[in-house]
Amino acid sequence: MRPAPTHVRETSAADIPGIIQLCRRVYAEAPPWKEEQLRSHQAVFPDGQLVAVDHTGEILGFAACLIVNWDDYDAWDDWRDFTDKGYFTNHDPEHGRTLYGAEIMVDPTQQGRGLGSLIYQARRELCQRLDLRRIRAGARLRGYHQHAAEMSAAEYVTKVVRGELRDPTLSFQLSRGFDVLGVVQNYLRHDPDSRGWAALIEWRNPDLPQPENCPLRDPRFPRPDAGGPPAEAE
Repeated sequence: MRPAPTHVRETSAADIPGIIQLCRRVYAEAPPWKEEQLRSHQAVFPDGQLVAVDHTGEILGFAACLIVNWDDYDAWDDWRDFTDKGYFTNHDPEHGRTLYGAEIMVDPTQQGRGLGSLIYQARRELCQRLDLRRIRAGARLRGYHQHAAEMSAAEYVTKVVRGELRDPTLSFQLSRGFDVLGVVQNYLRHDPDSRGWAALIEWRNPDLPQPENCPLRDPRFPRPDAGGPPAEAE
């Protein structure tokens, strides 16, 4: 097994071939990020593009995000809408207060070694440094295909939130302080594992605890320690 990563840093142009190779290892049946998309990310929002590397400089993890003005979107929009088809040219630092997580991936050989936690921590620190209200993302329901014949996606998410089922993506994100706001159909339309379904998730900046920053989440998906849904935000 290769050495564990030593740090997370901002992505550079020299990282692009390594990111594409990582994509092929993670998403064997899907096309990787295109070079022109990755270059666009760096052009519009370099601070939001991150890689995790080991002591040799090998890329073992990758994250990409942009800032959006949530009022410009429907909460049930898909990945293509929130990322402008993966190019991030809708990045809106002037009006946006939401950091939108478009991608986080970890080398399959590094699962369970804390790499995902390092990347999520770096993204939370970015949100706080930029004084943004929240991080939101679509968590593709990687394990839903195993249960799709017996329950709806909303029922599946409810069981994952309650701890009755484990989803490889959503369970990890819940353990990192995210809440589920709802369930989105056709988020990744051609993903066989999720059947296109994703959970809309949110992490709120603890430096900005005002009620207007805490939206009304779907009452089907309360955190186990929650006393009820928070006040409406927007």
